[in-house]
Amino acid sequence: MLAGADFIKTSTGKVAPAATAPVVLVMLEAVRDYFTLTGEKIGVKPAGGIRTTKDAIKQLVLVRKLPGSKWLTPDLFRIGASALLNDLLMQRMKLRTGQLR
Repeated sequence: MLAGADFIKTSTGKVAPAATAPVVLVMLEAVRDYFTLTGEKIGVKPAGGIRTTKDAIKQLVLVRKLPGSKWLTPDLFRIGASALLNDLLMQRMKLRTGQLR
């Protein structure tokens, strides 16, 4: 961050474990502390291991709690999770129709 990074990321997401809650928690604490020291917001991108809607919600809760809701924007928080899309679409269908197909 001191070198000018706009974002920090867990990993490529291709190695396990990747975006576990403890790892993301440390990253969020780091960007929060950096903001406190400098006034500059740095983005966070957890990648890998976020496969379900429930996983994504857990990540959103962590962000909301630590550094705060101001980080819940696309320029400051992104989830790198190609496997997540299918689950999100299935959950949306379930909400609309009451059943999974």
